Amino acid sequence: MQRISVMGLGIMGGGIAHNLLKAGYPLAVYNRTPEKARALLDAGATWASSPGEAARGADIVISVVGDDAASRGVWLGERGALVAMRPGAIALECTTLSIGWVHELEAQAQVHDVRFVDAPMAGSKDAAAAGQLTLFVGATPGLFEELHPVLASFASSVIHFGPTGTGAMYKLINNMIAASHITALAEGIAMAEKAGLDMSTVIKTITTGAVGSPIVKMKVQQVVQRDHSDTNFALRWMHKDLTYALRAADELGVPLPAAALAHELLRMAMQKGWADQDFAVVAEVVRGEQELIK
Repeated sequence: MQRISVMGLGIMGGGIAHNLLKAGYPLAVYNRTPEKARALLDAGATWASSPGEAARGADIVISVVGDDAASRGVWLGERGALVAMRPGAIALECTTLSIGWVHELEAQAQVHDVRFVDAPMAGSKDAAAAGQLTLFVGATPGLFEELHPVLASFASSVIHFGPTGTGAMYKLINNMIAASHITALAEGIAMAEKAGLDMSTVIKTITTGAVGSPIVKMKVQQVVQRDHSDTNFALRWMHKDLTYALRAADELGVPLPAAALAHELLRMAMQKGWADQDFAVVAEVVRGEQELIK
């Protein structure tokens, strides 16, 4: 079977790695903090002390890190993955990145005769653990077909958007919409609370009505209960994704007033020290809270 490496073992990367092992792929793993790899090593993965060591001899190298800077850190440099990868191997970037860096990374991969695919993901930590992620893929048709069996081992929905960068662009659009939904939900819940409405009725009506999008249904109980400690998607990463989305929209000449408001509310929540809470904590900014209830 193809030899695979995973760099980055957070909520999503750890889930991807576990499902690759379950599918029988020989797996090497790298993470800045080795303790996150313990369960994977016990399950049969091989530890790598650097991105380059993880990439050496691999057919497919997968990155699941935090942002542009972290992606640069694992792919580039003397200890980076690209310099160690064999010609013809596949560099698969599953991190949500800026469009500019995606295209720069593709160019860097070409220098090393490495094939590049962007495949950022959507889904909760439960979806990652269960192999039920959704992937938005940018790749040539032939490379997409070649890679599809591997992607299907950790994702239930694998969507090909077109050439390199199209998966990354859609992921920014996806998260921009999601953030706007949750800031609108936060405003609605705050208004319902101030008006003295019965919140159980509000929740039921939101989740069964036209405004109950999947992300709203997922977060409404959390927003009402004001407990944001069960982090599916940390505030810091949603703030980063909207930063990249607004940058991309500016380059395209597309106005994003709703996304800009969501970004500002997320920034305010970041300033309160809530970066590691689930991004639905933005509701506390709308409520005017200075500290978390739970």
